[in-house]
Amino acid sequence: MASWGTTAFIILHWVLQYVVCREVTVPPGPLYRVAGFPLSLPCSVSGYEGPRTQDFEWYLYREDGSGQQMGVVSTRDRGFPYAPFQPRVRSGEVRVERDSGDRARLVIQRLRPEDQGRYECYTPNTDSRHLGNYGASVTVKVIPDTLQISHSRSLSGQPLAEGTELQLTCAAGVRSDQHTHLSVTFGVRGGAGTAAGPGAANGGQGHNLREIISIGRELGVAPGRSGDYEKRYGDGEITLEKRRGNGEGDRDLYVMKMAAVAPWDSGAYFCEAAQWILDPEGRWERIAQRTLELGNLTVQPLADTLTVTTNPRGEVTLPVGSPLSLTCEVGGAGMGSSSALLVRWMRRGSVGVRDGVGGGPEVEVARMGPDGVVSWGDDASRGGGGAMEKEAEGRYSLRLFSAHPADSGVYRCAVSVYAGSRSPGPYSPATVTQRSDGVRVNLKAKEVRVLSVAELARGPLLKRGNTVSLLCNVSVTTTGPSRVEVQWLMSREPPNTAVEKAVRQEASGRRLLAALTYDGLSRLYSNGSDVSVDQLSPGCYRLRIHTAGLEDQGHYVCLAEVWGQDPHGGWYNTGARAESPSVRVYLYARATDLLLIPLVVGVSSALFVGVVIIATVTCCFMNRLARQRSQK
Repeated sequence: MASWGTTAFIILHWVLQYVVCREVTVPPGPLYRVAGFPLSLPCSVSGYEGPRTQDFEWYLYREDGSGQQMGVVSTRDRGFPYAPFQPRVRSGEVRVERDSGDRARLVIQRLRPEDQGRYECYTPNTDSRHLGNYGASVTVKVIPDTLQISHSRSLSGQPLAEGTELQLTCAAGVRSDQHTHLSVTFGVRGGAGTAAGPGAANGGQGHNLREIISIGRELGVAPGRSGDYEKRYGDGEITLEKRRGNGEGDRDLYVMKMAAVAPWDSGAYFCEAAQWILDPEGRWERIAQRTLELGNLTVQPLADTLTVTTNPRGEVTLPVGSPLSLTCEVGGAGMGSSSALLVRWMRRGSVGVRDGVGGGPEVEVARMGPDGVVSWGDDASRGGGGAMEKEAEGRYSLRLFSAHPADSGVYRCAVSVYAGSRSPGPYSPATVTQRSDGVRVNLKAKEVRVLSVAELARGPLLKRGNTVSLLCNVSVTTTGPSRVEVQWLMSREPPNTAVEKAVRQEASGRRLLAALTYDGLSRLYSNGSDVSVDQLSPGCYRLRIHTAGLEDQGHYVCLAEVWGQDPHGGWYNTGARAESPSVRVYLYARATDLLLIPLVVGVSSALFVGVVIIATVTCCFMNRLARQRSQK
């Protein structure tokens, strides 16, 4: 058995010696490369013995008929190169670059026509016996450089405003007997701030290269991966078009368009054309490349140039009923056809008409969207009629045909610019929003005096379930026609009993119950209570609470507001108002409610006495029955 094991080991060792042997590998050929551009030939060795770092020697067999072998470069012998290659090796133009100990590549930085031929990669023997191949060769064909690139539109060096459209062109072409493909890339280097859009990392000026968009070797268009180019390409804001035969000679024209430049688009722009070939091993190789500088671009932010002003300026004082006309002028670079504008007129009331508080919240009076549609946001401003128009490019007007006191306040024009978008969506963020200085509008209103008094209508004692009537007497002193709008407000009293606590909904605070508008309309706001309002006579207004309950107890006031008539016949709120002293409403219990108490007490007492008597009789009977049984 031992002899058989020894024999098998010897046979296995012999087989491994002949199966595992040195092998040198280079890419299959022929390889076509362009004169003047780099050549990189990889070479690897496997199945060797000895050190892990192997030496490599490159030979060239020129195709001039002589078949002469010429040493090109070696990793172990500096004197290995033949005379034509010695100066090129010393300058580093021809060299060997290692990828690992057993992988290296021959690099010729600038290929010459005379470099064409068959290249052999040879690895000196480090094995115990000479077994396998020690060299491999590949043919390199040097083809002329026919790649051409030019431009018909470049940057002038003048600053562009944010939102301006940018168009750059680049003509590129190649003539080759081999089947090669062409790719074209537009890109930018550096720039002011060198930020490639929101969220991009900043780099040093001149060192930040960004690819914007390209047409690949297989004619597919792809945006750059840095910055926001992918999003802008998806939104159609960046495009690249190839126009066949429109360039000089046989060159195709490539047109890049950016719908709206942003501040981070500043920088030095270039166009890069590359020639590609499919090597025999099935891998695409770039064999030629040229870059054309298109010029420097500086993008001026809209915030630095946008101006919004209103006319007239300062302060305007008008009689009530007069027309009011305001103009908003928008200026600055970048206000061209590639940007959309949203123009809004805002007003902050100097004195609140309804709440009586000075400097109320700012409201939107009117707006004109990017599509030119006008919408009104403040009903008070539309009471006398109005219009908002675009009079000219960058000039927008607001007109109120009959200004009322409610229209007084500070007006501002707010302009939002959507750079590069003619039809922004409802949720699209504005590139920049600018507001004008305010213009104060004062309305001279006629003097109005008003007095209001509330009281309970005379009648029997108020009880729960009755109808409660409250009267509001209003007196107005003014010139010209006037009308009164009356509002009824109520605040509940704090609860005094457990029953009131259960019924009560609110402990404090006033709430609006009902109103009778100046044009005679009744508006009811009561929750749960049955109320009605009417006018009994000039200056006398009534609130009725039908089937009043505990929740209707409290303090009531009437608020009177005076409306006047302008010269055009329209009615407006003069701002004159008067609030009456409060009237307390208390509801007494009904007689039927009071009778329920003794009735409930009597029934309860009778039931209790009956139960006691029955229990006593039953107990006596049971005791007597028990004694009779015990005697027997």
